[in-house]
Amino acid sequence: MLRVALRIVGFELKGLAAIGLWVLRRRRQGAPDGATVVTYAREQAFVLTLFAFAMAVETVVIDLLLVALGVPEWLRFGVLIADLYGLLFVAMMAAGCATRPHVVTSDEVWIRYGAYFEVRVPRDLITAVRAGGSYNEASMVAVKDGRLTVAVSSRVNVAIELAEPLTVVRPLGSRAEVSSIRFFADSPDVVLAALRTGEAARP
Repeated sequence: MLRVALRIVGFELKGLAAIGLWVLRRRRQGAPDGATVVTYAREQAFVLTLFAFAMAVETVVIDLLLVALGVPEWLRFGVLIADLYGLLFVAMMAAGCATRPHVVTSDEVWIRYGAYFEVRVPRDLITAVRAGGSYNEASMVAVKDGRLTVAVSSRVNVAIELAEPLTVVRPLGSRAEVSSIRFFADSPDVVLAALRTGEAARP
């Protein structure tokens, strides 16, 4: 339980740092020079924006309602803090995904989801890569039957097959062995081109 709590705190700190990087427009966190950077945040940006707007309106409306009802100040401020944290969480998620893209280098493929997940796949383990996937994934990061899925807005569109199992660490710290990986990229053709040519280059 302590390990899980520490990981959650780590996500929060990385998320706050990502907001700063986002404001400074530094959107290649950790990517080495010459690497191919592949974004995945565009697909969910509109949804997160709508969600944040709805939460902001709800925060104002609920606060005004609580004032009108004359509820105790401690309760009103407690609700307000919870609502503001919800807005901050959305901002951290959006910033984390925008500043921590997928990366293809000459040696590895980094598959990420914001501050919550990253796996580095050695290129010499990859036996096949193809475009195509699904639109109805239930989880953001999931492992089932030896297959890792890293979805964005329930979508994946790139699949990688591995020559041998690779150990991945899930967001809350548990480990799993996977032999195939599916994930989402805004431009899957960039991933395929970088992997199939054997070279990494800026998009």
